[in-house]
Amino acid sequence: MTLTRVVLLGPPGAGKGTQAKQIIDKLCLVHLSTGDILRDEVSRETELGMTAKGVMDRGELVPDRLIIDMIRGRIEEAAESGFLLDGFPRTTAQAEALSEFATIDVVLNITLPREEVIRRLTGRRVCRGCGKIYNLTFNLAEGETTCAACGGELYQRNDDEMEVIANRYDVYEKSTAPLIEFYEELGILRALDGSLGSERVFSEIIDILTA
Repeated sequence: MTLTRVVLLGPPGAGKGTQAKQIIDKLCLVHLSTGDILRDEVSRETELGMTAKGVMDRGELVPDRLIIDMIRGRIEEAAESGFLLDGFPRTTAQAEALSEFATIDVVLNITLPREEVIRRLTGRRVCRGCGKIYNLTFNLAEGETTCAACGGELYQRNDDEMEVIANRYDVYEKSTAPLIEFYEELGILRALDGSLGSERVFSEIIDILTA
């Protein structure tokens, strides 16, 4: 039996984006990313999207209730094929609200130590020309400063500097610890060691989802 209602958790740099793409391709799930959903609702000028845009234009955070209403509609649409939630829930309050209209089969938590997150993300470089992303850990030699695809200059984004990344990790850990405990108590949390590498992590995820 394949588990088709999945939540994906993990700190910055843990490879969630890579794993999400492979999971949805392999199992034909609908990828529900809160960021993507929010941008789509705004671009289509739906009632929810316009309300959210007004909130963001004022420099405020989009309220949980609004995000939940957007997610609810997408989950209902994906009821037949199954879905992968990426970026939601972020808090126990959101998880409790989600449980009111959707049953989650499994929560995948990709773990990665703080020092490894910092190493990976401080090694990220972006091409000013084409936007291609490289990393000193995986596919870029020390000292390389030009993009192999277009010859553009490679640079480090401000949000990939060590102090910023360390703070992002600490905020993530603090905010998601109660959420992880919430799903542990429900008996549906499965932890994966993100330091084992992308292929190994993906293999373990598929074993979990198709057991």
